[in-house]
Amino acid sequence: MQKITPFLWFDGKAEEAANFYVSIFKNSKILNLGRYGDAGPGPKGTVMVATFQIEGQQFMALNGGPQYTISPAISFFVDCETQAEVDELWEKLTAGGSEVQCGWLTDKFGVSWQIIPRTLMELMQDKDPVKSQRVFKAMMGMIKIDIEALRRAYRGE
Repeated sequence: MQKITPFLWFDGKAEEAANFYVSIFKNSKILNLGRYGDAGPGPKGTVMVATFQIEGQQFMALNGGPQYTISPAISFFVDCETQAEVDELWEKLTAGGSEVQCGWLTDKFGVSWQIIPRTLMELMQDKDPVKSQRVFKAMMGMIKIDIEALRRAYRGE
């Protein structure tokens, strides 16, 4: 087990969420499904904790009940290499969820994701503040990040 593992609280949807995430990301799998027994507190046989892996990162999902909900104050940042990867993840993760702004989205379980092309970070860190500010301004007007539009902004087009 890794030293620090993101632990997500769900109200009866932990197994569904784990299956959803591993279906979207390559190199992902369900590692374990721990089920409630006679002692509860959930119905016997239902998933208590789902442990899964996405791209080498381990996660845990708990069916903890309605006491807590997921907040956009915590999000998962996904480093994308290409526009095709951005587009694919965006389409799959927004299904049943919602688009936000600047590469952020909320999936159907309420989990926030940042689908960010590496190009954005590279262009925004340019030593020329005029270029990096143009890229920042372009990004602020986007919902899903468009790499070519960022490059045009960088060039001042």
